[in-house]
Formats: sequence, C-alpha cells, structure tokens
Amino acid sequence: MHDNQRKILDLAKKKNLNSMTYREIGKELNIKNPQTVIYHIDKLRDKGLIYLDSKKDTTKVSSGEAFVIDELFNLPILGLANCGQALQIAQQDILGYMKISPKVLNRKRDPKDLFIVKAVGKSLNKANINGKSVKDGDYVVIDNGLQPRNGDYVLSIIDGLANIKRFYEDRDSNEIRLVSESSLKIPPIVLHKEDLDSLGYTINGVVTKVIRA
Repeated sequence: MHDNQRKILDLAKKKNLNSMTYREIGKELNIKNPQTVIYHIDKLRDKGLIYLDSKKDTTKVSSGEAFVIDELFNLPILGLANCGQALQIAQQDILGYMKISPKVLNRKRDPKDLFIVKAVGKSLNKANINGKSVKDGDYVVIDNGLQPRNGDYVLSIIDGLANIKRFYEDRDSNEIRLVSESSLKIPPIVLHKEDLDSLGYTINGVVTKVIRA
C-alpha cells in the first residue's frame, strides 16, 4: 500500500474525512497537492478499504466485518468454499466487499453477523435455498449468528477445509451428516461427535441467500 494511502486510512480512523476539504486533509498529512489526496482516496475506495457516506456525512474504514453505508449492507467476501468434497482450503483474507440492499436479504437489523463466500464446484446444483441451487462461482451469504437446524445448509470447516453442505444431526447415534444435493453421485460426510475436536470441525454459519455471479 502506498504510504499516502496508509496515512489517509490512519487519519480516517480518527477523524471524519467527509467533514474536511481535500486541502485540509493534505495539510493534516503534509501532502501539498489536493489532487494527490483525491487520487489516493479514490484508490482506497476502489479497494473497498474506505467508504465516505454522503447521506450521513460519515467516514467508514473497513475492518473485516459487514457494515452499513449509504443505506446499503457492505458484506465482506471472505474466501472460497467447496460444494462437494472438502477440498478447497479455507481463506481468511478479504477478497472484497459486496453492496446489497437490506430488502434483498429481508433483513433490517445490523448485518455484522453476515459475510459472503464464493462457491466452488457443482455439487449443490440440486439444492433449494429460497428457490435457488448453488452453481459454481455463485456468491453465498452466510449468517454467523444462526444456530443450524436439521435441513439447513451450512458453511463448515473440517481440518482447515471449507465446504457448503446440508446439515443433519442424528442425536441417537451422535452423528453429523453433511450432505451434497447434486446430479453427481457424491457421498455424504459422516462425522461422530467424539471426533469433532480432532478433526477441527466447526460450523461458521448458516446459508441464507444465493447470489448469482
């Protein structure tokens, strides 16, 4: 990252850039040309690292979580997830942000528990998530604040590998089944609860929406 961009980000964490002129920002950061300030702010916007909310006269610096700006949800895209076998390595780096109207998600409350992963593979092409299957390259909205129930589609991590499956829990046999719904013949992943810790198994949230690429 350019040094001027880093300076602008640091300043945005302390002050509302929307309340300052470009000349004032430059003076604060010892940048003589206001056009230089404009250039680097635009670069930070393009990278999704800074947002200037004109309606609320506020500045938002991205922190890796979802946030609201200009009345839109901005959801972080946190990586890739396989829809078949758990082959895709889970990623922690933010790939970008997606702007979504709250009405699209039928949600009014704070979006902080929401994030997006990009689906890899065709192994949920028979799924039905609010009327949509999951195709290769689709964006999948995950709600990390929901506890999964039988029949939910979930994002799970097994030994560092991310996958999207349909979740079933059999309490009588202490088993968890992660099922593909596909025209391909893909066997389920079957886990015993006593093995979950050793497998590094976690559920990172419930799928709530599929957005076509």
